[in-house]
Amino acid sequence: MALLETRVVTRTTGFWPVAFAFAVAMAFSTVPAPLYPLYGYSTFTVTVIFAAYAVGVVASLLLAGHVSDQVGRRTILIPALGLEIVAAVLFLSGTSLPVLLAARFITGLGVGMITATATAHLLELNGTSGARFEIVSTAANIGGLGLGTLVAGLLASFVDAPLRTPYLIFLILLVAAVAAVASAPETVRPNPGYRYRPQRVTTGRGPAHLAAATGAFAAFSVFGFFTSVAPGFVAGTLHHPSRALAGLIVFAVFGGSAAAQTLTTGWPARRRTTVGLTAQALGTIILVTGMHQASLTVFLLGGLLAAAGAGVLFKASIGTVAALATDRERGAALAGIFLIAYVALAVSALSIGTAAQSAPVITVMTWFAVVLLALLAGVATLHRQSSNGSV
Repeated sequence: MALLETRVVTRTTGFWPVAFAFAVAMAFSTVPAPLYPLYGYSTFTVTVIFAAYAVGVVASLLLAGHVSDQVGRRTILIPALGLEIVAAVLFLSGTSLPVLLAARFITGLGVGMITATATAHLLELNGTSGARFEIVSTAANIGGLGLGTLVAGLLASFVDAPLRTPYLIFLILLVAAVAAVASAPETVRPNPGYRYRPQRVTTGRGPAHLAAATGAFAAFSVFGFFTSVAPGFVAGTLHHPSRALAGLIVFAVFGGSAAAQTLTTGWPARRRTTVGLTAQALGTIILVTGMHQASLTVFLLGGLLAAAGAGVLFKASIGTVAALATDRERGAALAGIFLIAYVALAVSALSIGTAAQSAPVITVMTWFAVVLLALLAGVATLHRQSSNGSV
């Protein structure tokens, strides 16, 4: 597999269209988060709906996360955006549980194809400016996740048909995203001898890879809480039912994460990992304290700090894996780290939702925090081993 010789063109015409499409796709994936209370389903049902999305992502990463290395980035991105369009149409067609499950699963399938592929495409279109790639890929991925909840929350509060209007707007944006990717140059020369087979995606071996994988799992565990259970907790337990507020909270969490990643661009991996671990641990403790105190302010401060730390930690994981992978393996390696992250997303949401069936959410989150802190301690140990040159 060789990169196409179109470097001058790609730098000027390819990078930003792909970044736009990446951001739109990620934003669409979180549109339902502030809307879940409007559907009228229980906390457990909401986590099942959310888990359908995560299952779709995981399945897609396993089946297609590596394919763009062989057949081309656009060949995967355009059908993936097509799946997002199908999901948007489903959301517009009804609010029954089977429709929502199908729409979320299809959304997940599309996102699983997009995350690793778009990240690799941006890296190859970027040229020599590593800082631009880090900032823009972070803004499109993590920032896009927050943007979707903000737009949906505001629309649900101030326009008619709150369960239709957000999806209609994103349907239009997704069509524009397809056109954007179609206009971008390809960066991978298709392998004519390639025969498809599901491939085991992996982040590699050794303490550095294991630390990256565990760090990604810990980071996305926090995001799973905020995109599934948190809006319902704020509306119910904290008695703040505003959809705009729900969207703003999730946006602030992801926006803070994206900002923290951007501000730490250029930091050494060891410093970034240390700061990420510390911030996520402290933020988790403050977040749970806010839940026990029924204080929205303390809850938000903890959430922002935990998300900022998680974002920095996840970015460090991505950087480690991308640096150690060859061109031929980059898509598969990135698919591996995203696979682990989205497994964490599903596991955290389902675990919290299931446990909340028999215990108060605050109690469940307290135990979740204990497990998460232990996981972060494990990441710190693995990172120390990799820094010392252990194999």
